[in-house]
Amino acid sequence: MIATEQAAADPWQTSLGEVDWSRTHAELARWNHVRLAPASPSDDWEVALHQELHMRRSEGLWIETLRGQVAARAATAPCDVEGFVGWFEALKQTGPGQGDPLFAWLAKDADLAAMTWFLTQEAAGEAGFEDLVALSQVKVPATAKLELARNYWDEMGRGNAGGMHGPMLERATAALNLRPAIETTVWPSLALANTLTALATTRRYAWHSIGALGVVELTAPSRVSQVAAGLKRLGLPPVVRKYFELHAVLDLKHSDDWIANVLRPLVAEDPSRARHLAEGALIRLACGARCFEAYRRHLWTRPGMAMAAE
Repeated sequence: MIATEQAAADPWQTSLGEVDWSRTHAELARWNHVRLAPASPSDDWEVALHQELHMRRSEGLWIETLRGQVAARAATAPCDVEGFVGWFEALKQTGPGQGDPLFAWLAKDADLAAMTWFLTQEAAGEAGFEDLVALSQVKVPATAKLELARNYWDEMGRGNAGGMHGPMLERATAALNLRPAIETTVWPSLALANTLTALATTRRYAWHSIGALGVVELTAPSRVSQVAAGLKRLGLPPVVRKYFELHAVLDLKHSDDWIANVLRPLVAEDPSRARHLAEGALIRLACGARCFEAYRRHLWTRPGMAMAAE
C-alpha cells in the first residue's frame, strides 16, 4: 500500500489514498493485453468473468478518480459550439503538460541512452491509436463516425501495410533493439495506456474517449516534432524517425478535421456532451503530464544530470 505521506504529497492519490496504483496499473496492463487479444472459447469463461468484474472495478475507480480531479476545470467548458471549440483549442497552450521542458531537452540535449529509455517507455505505454478510434466510433452519429473512419484509415496507411502507423512504431522499436516490458515501465506510462483503453472500451465514457483522442491530435505535433529533431540530431536512421516525423505533420490536419467534423457536430446536436468531451481531454492531458514528470524524474537524476532541469 502507498504510505500516507506519499499519498498526501501526490494529488493522484487523494481520492483513493490506500490504492497501490503502481501495482494496479501493472495488473490492468496485463489484463488489457489479454482481453483485447483474439482468443478461442474456453471452459473457464465464468472464471474469466469474475476476474473481469474485479479488474473493471479497479478500472472504474481509477477513471472516476481522474474525473473528480478535472471536474472543476471541465465545468468551465462552454456548451455552445463556438465557445467549446475555443476552449478546446486553448488546451494546446494551457492544458496540463503543455510546454513541458522534457521535449526541448530531448530535441537539443538528450544522449542516446536517455532517448532510448524514453522511447522504450513510450512503446510500452502505447495503446494503439487505430484500435482506440475503432472502439470509440461504435454507434456515434454519422458525421463524427465518418471522420473517425477517415482518421482510422490514415492510421491504417490507407490500405498500404508499409504505411500503417502501429507497425511503423514497431519497426522503430526493433531497429533500436528496444525491449519494452510492463515490469520496467514507470506506472504513469502504463496508466496512460490503461486510461485510454478504459475510455474506449466502456460506453459510458464514449464522449470522454472522443475528447481524449481529439486532444491527442491537437497537442501531439509539437511534442513528436521535438522527438524527431532529437532522433535526427543523434544520427538515428529514417526507419526510427519516420513515425515521429509523420505525426508531426499529419496530426495537424487530423486535429483540424477532428474539431470540424467530430467535436462541432457532437456539441451542436447535444450541448451536454461538451462536459464529457472536456473531461476526456483534460484526463488525457493530465495523464500525459504525469508521464512527463516521471520521465524527467528518472532521466534528470542520472549521474551527471543533476543540473538538467535548470
